[in-house]
Amino acid sequence: MNYNWNWHIFWEAAPGGETYFQTLLWGLAWTVGTAVLSWILALAMGTLMGVMRTVGAPWARRIGACYVELLRNVPLLVQMFLWYFVFPELVPSGLGNAIKQIPPPWGIFVPAVLCLGFYTSSRVAEQVRAGIESLPPGQRMAATALGLTQRQAYRYVLLPTAFRIILPPLSSELLNLIKNTSVAFTIGLFELVGAARSMQEFSFQVFETFAMATLFYLLLNLVVVFCMTRIERRLAVPGFIGLNRGGQQS
Repeated sequence: MNYNWNWHIFWEAAPGGETYFQTLLWGLAWTVGTAVLSWILALAMGTLMGVMRTVGAPWARRIGACYVELLRNVPLLVQMFLWYFVFPELVPSGLGNAIKQIPPPWGIFVPAVLCLGFYTSSRVAEQVRAGIESLPPGQRMAATALGLTQRQAYRYVLLPTAFRIILPPLSSELLNLIKNTSVAFTIGLFELVGAARSMQEFSFQVFETFAMATLFYLLLNLVVVFCMTRIERRLAVPGFIGLNRGGQQS
C-alpha cells in the first residue's frame, strides 16, 4: 500500500476556518487545562486522605483506606463513564437535569476533571501516607513536645517534610495524569487525542497527525520533567533524598 505523505497538511484549512495545526493546539490547550485542574484536585484530596490514613482515629483510617481501594482498583475508563453517564442519574433529579443541561464543552470538561482528579488522588494519598510514615517518630514527638496540636504538627512539621520526600513519585503521577487526559476523548472532550482524531478523519493523513500529537505530548512531558527535577533538587532533604555530584538522586 502506498501512502501519500503530506507534512504541509498542518497549514491547510480545517473545517471551521482554522488550520489543522491550530486545531491540534486547541486540543493541547484543553489537555493542559484538564491536567492542571485535575492535579489541583488530586493534590487536595490525596493529601486529605493520606493524612487520614496516618492519624490515630480508627474511623479516619478506615475511610481513607476505603477511598483509596475503591478508586484505584476501578479502571479509569469505567470511572470516566460513571462520572459522565451515571452520576447525573444518581443525584436528585433537579440537580441531575441541571448537570445534563450544561452546554458543551463544559458539560464534558467538568466530569473529566472530576474523574481524573479523584482517580489520581487515590494514588497521591498512598504516596502521602508513605511519606509521612517514612519520617522518624521523633519528628512527631518533637512537635508534640513543643505544644503543637495534631493539626499543627501535620501542617508545620510532617507534611512539609513528607512532600519533599515524595516529590519524585509525585512527578511520575503528574506525568501519568497528563497522559491519562486522553481517556477523556471517550466522552467527547476535544483534548489532544480528540483533536488528532478529528484531523485524521477529515484529512486522512493518519501518520502525520499522530506524529504531531506524539510530539506535543513529548514536549509537554519534558517541560514537566525539567521543572519537577529542578524543584526536587532545590527541596531535596539531606539524609532522605539527596543528590550526588552528578546530579542523580541517591
